[in-house]
Amino acid sequence: MVRLVLVLGDQLSGTLSALAQADKARDVVVMAEVGAEAGYVPHHPKKIAFIFAAMRKFADALREDGWQVAYTRLDDGNNAGSIPAELLRRAQEFGAHQVLATQPGEWRLIQALQDMPLHVTLLPDSRFLCSNDEFSDWAQGRKSLRMEYFYREMRRKTGLLMDGDQPEGGKWNFDHDNRKPAKGDLFRQAPPAAPSDSVVDEVLDLVAARFADNFGQLRPFTFHTDRAGALRALDHFITHALPDFGTYQDAMLSDDPYLYHAVIGLYLNAGLLHPLEVCQRAEAAYKRGHAPLNSVEGFIRQIIGWREFIRGIYFLEGPDYTSRNALDHRRDLPALYWGGATRMNCLSHAVGQTRDLAYAHHIQRLMVTGNFALLAGVDPAQVHEWYLAVYADAFEWVEAPNTLGMSQFADGGVVGSKPYVSSGAYIDRMSDYCKSCHYKVKDKTGARACPFNLLYWHLLDRHRDRFAKNPRMAQMYRTWDRMDDAHCQKVLDDAGAFLGRMDQGDVV
Repeated sequence: MVRLVLVLGDQLSGTLSALAQADKARDVVVMAEVGAEAGYVPHHPKKIAFIFAAMRKFADALREDGWQVAYTRLDDGNNAGSIPAELLRRAQEFGAHQVLATQPGEWRLIQALQDMPLHVTLLPDSRFLCSNDEFSDWAQGRKSLRMEYFYREMRRKTGLLMDGDQPEGGKWNFDHDNRKPAKGDLFRQAPPAAPSDSVVDEVLDLVAARFADNFGQLRPFTFHTDRAGALRALDHFITHALPDFGTYQDAMLSDDPYLYHAVIGLYLNAGLLHPLEVCQRAEAAYKRGHAPLNSVEGFIRQIIGWREFIRGIYFLEGPDYTSRNALDHRRDLPALYWGGATRMNCLSHAVGQTRDLAYAHHIQRLMVTGNFALLAGVDPAQVHEWYLAVYADAFEWVEAPNTLGMSQFADGGVVGSKPYVSSGAYIDRMSDYCKSCHYKVKDKTGARACPFNLLYWHLLDRHRDRFAKNPRMAQMYRTWDRMDDAHCQKVLDDAGAFLGRMDQGDVV
């Protein structure tokens, strides 16, 4: 009897477990561009275009490999509008009663598939290096879950950068070498833009017509949309950027959005690249002397350490994770996140870059847009929705723990032992944003004081009961307590006035 084989837009891999369990001679692959997935948050137009174009090309590749593919385009008159509805429609068309599916990366979709009146077999997603069961076993009985210890286990498991049973270079982590600011460089090569083709052009016209009101610039569109293009992007990074990736991975420059970053997260998360092959290419570059250990270790840690750890957290914590708000933050997301005017140069650049590229690197997300939202007390659910919407690489399994856990501390410390917050000094040290800002990063109070300076102490003051005894934050409270009482009150008053103006819709 024929079975349906579901392939989602972030599962574009020939090694997908659902395909591996299917019978090419009788089963039917179902792929669908549906409004429910394209619109449950206001996705960036570039993100929608990337997924649709990549889906169409993957479907063609499956057909060339001998699969029967039932593909539904967004503008198909018979489009049922959601993944479950499309499966039911195709089940009736082909007389199928069973569905093979690789576990989706969102609890929302998992629940929707489990609620269907068809027999749905959810298979583990073997594209990751650590299964959900393995992560759960690792986490069992631990008082806290820290990525560094998980990462060491993943190094041992994969053998990456290992010298016998010891880490290459005698240390597991070279992060202390990876915190230097960068300078402008006209000869630094940006990731290669993909050439246009008929599939991409058709999708861009569709997205322009259907999602014209979504935040984000659709054209120019430079993302690769098939595996061959993703591999070219990876090769470019290994050749031109990996040697300096580690040293400058935390740096930010106004006129250089990419610096030495790989910009392959969207290809990994959509299934066009496999994490182990990416890491093995980086390791090979180290072994042949092309890239230093600090860069290669830092890059590999992002993938087999942080990426796998974050996914483990998402599935370990369960469906209610996205509703958590440990700090009880309730402020609405400011309009500046959707392109509204702001005098804060760092936020203006980070949001503007996000609008234009559907991309920002991890420090821009964590220490600029995320840092400000946390300091200002923004509702983490709104912050979560924004990140999920505006970045091309954002799928809930990876975005939610990064946003709600690491960035907003909404999970109460599951991901990180303390909030990732800073005053303006960190942004000034790691970027060139502050030099041309309306605000003065050296000013601690007053009308031109950097809002990050004011809000940093405002956050610590209002959450003193929670954080004062945190060993990693105690020193900051001792610093605050040594300040003159009148100065402290002035900081809090100026911070409150700033937040009041922002709440009223004033340009801040």
